Amino acid sequence: MPLGQNKILHLIMENSKWLSAVASIWIQVTSGATYTFGIYSATLKSSQGYDQTTLNIVSVFKDVGANFGVLAGLLYSAVTSSSRFGSGLWLVYLAGAVQFFAGYFLMWLSVTGVIDRPHVWLMCLFMFMGAHAQTFFNTANIVVGVRNFPDYSGTSVGIMKGFVGLSGAILIQIYHTLFGDNPTTYLLMLAVFPALVCLATMSLVHVNPSNTSNDKPHLNRFSLIALIIATYLMIIIILQNIFTFPSWAHILTTTILVIMTLSPLQVALTAQRSEQRSPSPVMAPLITTLEDQNEVEMNLLQAMSTINFWLLFLAMVCIMGSGLATINNITQIGESLDYSTVEIDTMVSLLSIWNFLGRFGAGFVSDLFLHKYGGGRPLFISLTQLAMVVGYLTIGFSGNLYIGSVIVGVCYGSQWSLMPTITSEIFGVKHMGTIFNTIAAANPMGSYIFSVQVIGNIYDRKAQASGGSCHGLHCFRLSFSIFAAVCGFGIIVSLVLFLRTRGLYASILQKRLKG
Repeated sequence: MPLGQNKILHLIMENSKWLSAVASIWIQVTSGATYTFGIYSATLKSSQGYDQTTLNIVSVFKDVGANFGVLAGLLYSAVTSSSRFGSGLWLVYLAGAVQFFAGYFLMWLSVTGVIDRPHVWLMCLFMFMGAHAQTFFNTANIVVGVRNFPDYSGTSVGIMKGFVGLSGAILIQIYHTLFGDNPTTYLLMLAVFPALVCLATMSLVHVNPSNTSNDKPHLNRFSLIALIIATYLMIIIILQNIFTFPSWAHILTTTILVIMTLSPLQVALTAQRSEQRSPSPVMAPLITTLEDQNEVEMNLLQAMSTINFWLLFLAMVCIMGSGLATINNITQIGESLDYSTVEIDTMVSLLSIWNFLGRFGAGFVSDLFLHKYGGGRPLFISLTQLAMVVGYLTIGFSGNLYIGSVIVGVCYGSQWSLMPTITSEIFGVKHMGTIFNTIAAANPMGSYIFSVQVIGNIYDRKAQASGGSCHGLHCFRLSFSIFAAVCGFGIIVSLVLFLRTRGLYASILQKRLKG
């Protein structure tokens, strides 16, 4: 047997937390189907005879499914706290894989006419199932990452959230290479590919909360790989929006991309070999769990009875809701500001990259800040909300959608690593999956308020006054002024949370110094 295969088999037998991290990354890389709705939305609309309003209703169920992770959190807490199911993690992943396959396979059957055209509410259920599956993968991967790397939970969450942020662009590249421009087949690919990857790798994910002084360098290598992939995708996306790629170019670029996504396995091999060669001293983790000391681990109801929970939830409504509303309407905004189709397509495609940079960067930088100064992570929510105010005013008053989309994409993405990590630090790790998924409901809730009640209503009034369509800065200026004011309020809310948790983060720094 070749030496490389021996190393991989040995790593599997060791069942290390590094292999667990790699398996989680691979599951994340294939689970971001919700970010690719634009690929098959036109086919769904035409095959089912939907108007734009009906298609938007189906899209809403996509957003709700992808953010309603309470059931995933409850299942994780139930099966991991009972010895009846072993580690129990496999049940969480299996539930996600079944929903992924069922949701997208039933949509594929509907679009191809294999089954009779379903009622729109049944199609909404199919969409909800496919999107809801993502929350099961996400919950398991994030909570396991926090438990396995308690000293660098922000970095770990940033890596997991960053890869799922890139997954949409990765799936699209694979789709174009394999199937060209065939959205119907893409639905079948979404039904099969993510579920198979999950089933093949889920047994490798496990909790092994050992914490050594060598964790950070290897986590940094995972981070570097993510940054390289993001940069590579950005270059490919820009080139594809300028030039028409022949089939050989698609095959070449996608092959390189697949090799990049497999490369975290080498990091795991190196990390495991390093630990075996010179076992490093165990450090006292910054974030300790109930098993380590007699600190309170809150369940969902206990957390919801605290002021801190609602401060964090309200802050997320402000920044996530307004951010998602902007992202969902970026095409309409670009058209009103007279950007070309190529420019709009490029900005839409690059939003996944800015989203990734926010997810990855916020976790990484907040970890550095916490380790060095003991500064509370809620401060970074305030800083990103402040940047959002600048971004909204830039779009609303100058019409510069290039700069505005970068700011909004980065700051919106940041919340997806900050919020779960803050949840684990304030309320504990034991019920973290349930609590952070409940707070994540702020995303679709805020998006509905700001998309429908603000942007939608204001634009429709402007369009009616202009004969059916609206062009110019005035179309969205009031909407973005409201968004800026909302984020200004969010700054105050998150600052209150920061001040209320100063003692907690000071104690975290003290544990670090003692360790």
